[in-house]
Amino acid sequence: MTLDATLPPSDRGLDRDEVDQLGLPLGPDSLTWKLFGDARGLLLAQRSGVLQNMHPVISRALIDHSDFFANPINRVWRSGAPILGVVYDDPDRGTGGQVRDYHRGIRGGDGEARDRYAALDPEVYHWAHATFFESQIAAQRMFGTPLTDEQQEQLYRESITWYARYGLSLRPVPRDYAAFRRYWDWMFATQLRNTPVGLFGTRTLHHLPSPSPAVPWPVWIGVRPVASRALPWLARVTLPRAARAILGITLTPVDRAAFATLATTVRTTWPATPPVLRRMPRARHGDRRVARDMAA
Repeated sequence: MTLDATLPPSDRGLDRDEVDQLGLPLGPDSLTWKLFGDARGLLLAQRSGVLQNMHPVISRALIDHSDFFANPINRVWRSGAPILGVVYDDPDRGTGGQVRDYHRGIRGGDGEARDRYAALDPEVYHWAHATFFESQIAAQRMFGTPLTDEQQEQLYRESITWYARYGLSLRPVPRDYAAFRRYWDWMFATQLRNTPVGLFGTRTLHHLPSPSPAVPWPVWIGVRPVASRALPWLARVTLPRAARAILGITLTPVDRAAFATLATTVRTTWPATPPVLRRMPRARHGDRRVARDMAA
């Protein structure tokens, strides 16, 4: 499946031996360790999914290889914890390679070169990673304390190390945060589309199924009315303006006022939130592992 092949400015593309030079460690002292497992990021989970699914290859792969339209939350349910594990698991466990290999068989096309696609195309895979990286900055801007320029640069350099753990080509990786911002804008200007899967994630679903058998049906019946409306709404109100323009989404004054109230409520109540609720489970597991290692 061909897209505009013109790359953004020539400051993209790393060699494997440059990771140690440009990347920063992902240990417990890193910003990524602090922010990626922050539970406020769950408020942007649908946003990240929509942004990924606006990529034509990702949209096509989900249509061909998943039950996305029948159970749209299942993808986030299945993939969320392993992706967190790329950061929080012991690097020797090789979680990045495991996540990469889940995608090996996701390919297709009608045989014509222009129509072939593969989930492990570096340009495609890197876009998914970019949405996870950027969501940390967006979550703090919307619901926490906005990051300084220095912190954003640090977070980006840590993301180079994070992406290298997948073991894929570093060809699409911008060399610094300024280059990443140019890449981000370029994706909206030339690559992302109003795909059926992307648009679907912004629409209210009236018969949303449970994302997993692990969620008991009586529990899901109580949660479903909120999830079916809140998740698409959160995607719509948090998407970048450029994404809403592509998808044809217009926010109402009520949307803007409701989101401002939500953001203020999250920011003001967060300090009183019990620590165990501030971290996602995989991040808490990583915290405990590090504590054990330090005590040993």
